[in-house]
Amino acid sequence: MKSKRDSSVPKGRQLKQEALSYVLKTLGNLDIRRDTLIEALHLVQDKEGYLSKDNIVALAEIFKLSMVEVYEVASFYHHFDLVEEGEKPPNKIKIRICNGLTCEIKNSKNLKDLIYKNFAKEFHIQSVPCIGKCDKAPAAQIGKRIVENADLNKIKISVLGPYSPKIPKYETFENYIKKGGYKVFKKILCNKISPDEIINILSESKLSGLGGAGFLSSKKWEIVKSYNEPKLMTVNGDEGEPGTFKDRFWIENYPHRLIEGTLIAANVVGCKKVYFYIRDEYPACIEILKREIKKLQEINLLKVPVEIRRGAGAYICGEESAMIESIEGKRGLPRHRPPFISEKGLFNKPTLNHNIETLIWIPEILNKGSKWFLNQGWTNKNYGLRSFSVSGRVNEPGVKIAPAGIPLLDLINDYCGGMQKGHKLKAFLPGGASGGIFPAHMADKSMDFGVWEENGGFIGSHAVVVLSEKDNILNAIKNTINFFKHESCGQCTPCRVGINKISKLLDQKYFKKNLYDDLIYVMRDSSICGLGQSAGNCINHYFEFFDDN
Repeated sequence: MKSKRDSSVPKGRQLKQEALSYVLKTLGNLDIRRDTLIEALHLVQDKEGYLSKDNIVALAEIFKLSMVEVYEVASFYHHFDLVEEGEKPPNKIKIRICNGLTCEIKNSKNLKDLIYKNFAKEFHIQSVPCIGKCDKAPAAQIGKRIVENADLNKIKISVLGPYSPKIPKYETFENYIKKGGYKVFKKILCNKISPDEIINILSESKLSGLGGAGFLSSKKWEIVKSYNEPKLMTVNGDEGEPGTFKDRFWIENYPHRLIEGTLIAANVVGCKKVYFYIRDEYPACIEILKREIKKLQEINLLKVPVEIRRGAGAYICGEESAMIESIEGKRGLPRHRPPFISEKGLFNKPTLNHNIETLIWIPEILNKGSKWFLNQGWTNKNYGLRSFSVSGRVNEPGVKIAPAGIPLLDLINDYCGGMQKGHKLKAFLPGGASGGIFPAHMADKSMDFGVWEENGGFIGSHAVVVLSEKDNILNAIKNTINFFKHESCGQCTPCRVGINKISKLLDQKYFKKNLYDDLIYVMRDSSICGLGQSAGNCINHYFEFFDDN
């Protein structure tokens, strides 16, 4: 017979003073607010390599939250390892092997098996979604250090350490100033150019949001600026779309172009504070931004408070409202709209949100003029330059700064050194896993917004994955579906259940189109955000273009 609970003892898990003291020491000078909970979880995870139940209870006490509130946040994000009572904690240092599409076609599965066989006793081995090093596939991360073009020999060397991020050489503040950096921002501070003039220039340039939506930047500024209440700004650097790595490129090479673009936008719109939200997979980017922002603070050029927040391994936080929930210290669940974040965003304030690449072009446009940017397009119907993240079966993968609207064939031949020897173009993804997959005969179409939609796809963040006749198209599509299955936040039943069902059907080699059509129709029409709405694009294209496989 089960014994009765001692009624003199409080219900639930009890706070341990040693855990409380330990967590308080670990948090150091962290400002304890509801919105800093995720950073607190990061600090404990960084030190221990996992999160114990005792430390969860201690965090609940420190933040004056219920234990379930802390637990639900910690369990939502993939980069937090929760350890149950009596469970053996994982090794502190993790080896993460990317299983994204480009890494998979470069044999990352075999690499993961070899790493597990050799290092499972000493390290925590994880297979993870895209880590933003598709141009150096297969990629791995040991601690916070990236291993490019990884093989077993490189891993054997890298496990010896160090595990801290390697900071690349980048354009410093001094060098940026020599090239005329912050000239426009200083003009704004001296009232030599008005906010309305700047918005007009951006409007004439037709600069669109380059995170995927393609909404006119000037229109967004006008909407947020129109509210009289205090406004905030967020910078979305959580590029989790498989095949996308342009944010990493820009921050690791030209951080001050991003910072100046951000300060211009915040000043013109009237934002009282800026929050950078950067992928936890990009520790070098986070360190660079911290260093350079500190320099601007020291010389009193920042002019607006800035905070840098780390993501925690959740693709869904690339969606603007989910990112805002995460900055507020909550699970990254997309919000219902309306209201849009321009009206009620971060902390319920009107919020200006921008992708990193959009902000990169703002100083250039204001220095060189709207006509300069307009004339950079491939034709007179395309406007500006774009950062294409190109990976897969090309000779020279990487971020390619090319005219908007360039056909894929020209992008491959003129910017990527052509196809790899022995490989012939068979298919490509123009906008990452969610943008769909198309056959080689469509590679002459314009790479721009509004082009691929007529075929049930989109260019999105301009993440181009190139496949050859040596790649299995169905396996590539399974990779995208498994990614969405892993990353669905679970809020919408059609998305959560639909993607799981599609994954099972593919594993069972079930190929009756009608059932897939029904599932995708419901997911597209009933999901809150773009994940569920676009997860079936590659399946649709398989039946339309590749069914003979």
